[in-house]
Amino acid sequence: MTEPVVVIREERQKAVLRRHPWIFSGAVKTVTGNPADGDLVTVRSERGEFLARGYWNSQSSICVRLLSWDEAQPIDEAFWRERLRRAIAARQPQNRIAAQGTPAAYRLVNAENDGLPGLVVDRYGEWLVIQALTLGIEVRKAMLADLLGDLLRPAGIYERSDVDVRAKEGLALSTGSLAGSPPPETIEIDENGRHFLVDVRAGHKTGFYLDQRENREIIGDWFRWDEQAAEREVLNAFAYTGGFAVYALGGLARRVVNVDTSAEALKLARRNIALNGYVLDDDDFVEGDIFSVLRYWRDQGRHFDMIILDPPKFAHSARQVESAARGYKDINLLAFQLLRQGGVLATFSCSGAISSDLFQKIVFAAAVDARCDAQIVRWLAQASDHPVALTFPEGAYLKGLLCRVWK
Repeated sequence: MTEPVVVIREERQKAVLRRHPWIFSGAVKTVTGNPADGDLVTVRSERGEFLARGYWNSQSSICVRLLSWDEAQPIDEAFWRERLRRAIAARQPQNRIAAQGTPAAYRLVNAENDGLPGLVVDRYGEWLVIQALTLGIEVRKAMLADLLGDLLRPAGIYERSDVDVRAKEGLALSTGSLAGSPPPETIEIDENGRHFLVDVRAGHKTGFYLDQRENREIIGDWFRWDEQAAEREVLNAFAYTGGFAVYALGGLARRVVNVDTSAEALKLARRNIALNGYVLDDDDFVEGDIFSVLRYWRDQGRHFDMIILDPPKFAHSARQVESAARGYKDINLLAFQLLRQGGVLATFSCSGAISSDLFQKIVFAAAVDARCDAQIVRWLAQASDHPVALTFPEGAYLKGLLCRVWK
């Protein structure tokens, strides 16, 4: 049976030749063979030359997600198995930890960046958590779950396809067990010797911010080299379940104040801090709108030695960049105003639509308005188990700055 063919306009084929995995609907000249959404298609030039193969979705502005640029390579079960095996093998350091029985957590498959557009797989101890972000993955998720089960033998595979991006693919939200045993209410994981309880069934993303693992360690190490660490007070804004707090306390900071809008997240933060042997103080957990809380503390003249800003995504598309930039500037301005002389700001953006350059300019503008001087001590990014394909710069979504501040 002949595979449907998508012909790309000549002026738009450069991205395909450069192995970018997305083809937008505006780049398509003709479609022959009447592909159903989710079907594999061959992509050709106007001259009939083979360019690539991928899967089709007429309901999405990204109508083709490319899988292979090799005309002789069949896209069959063996293809999907090999791509999964390759991604798993690339996580060898984390795999070795898991093989030793330590309940480690890390990303196994990072979608386009691992040659598997639309598929995210995270490991939490004995369980795998899958996100099917595109229709092409949705129609294959049962097969992919079977392949993962065969390759890794997990206790269970759980789906967390409850993300807004599925609406752009014409898909409803979907969660639940795909194979094996359902995960417990919380899974205890070990991250660099710290222990965390993770709710993979209802927590943010797949349960934990795995992409911040290396940044958490950097911030914890900061205090280890601070002779006055035992006197330092830290503000962990957008605290979620206390990941940064545990590392800061492990670096001997005197106190970490955690602020989040979610009472449930703060409950788990309390459990995680206690799990690691640190003393709990009710005043260190503040439920409320972070902007309002920080504005109130600024007006009260309160100050901190370090502030960590790890907000949720402010910009979900290019149309929201302007409003997101205002939000990032506002929260960073408040942080600069709340820092003591010589304090440290760790600030992040996980909005893919906000470039690293734009984010740095936003933080710079906030520092100017706060009338303080700031040095970038370190640029921060997503953890190494969240690789970025050179052909897919959009994969570099997490960016951060570690700044020292002088007033």
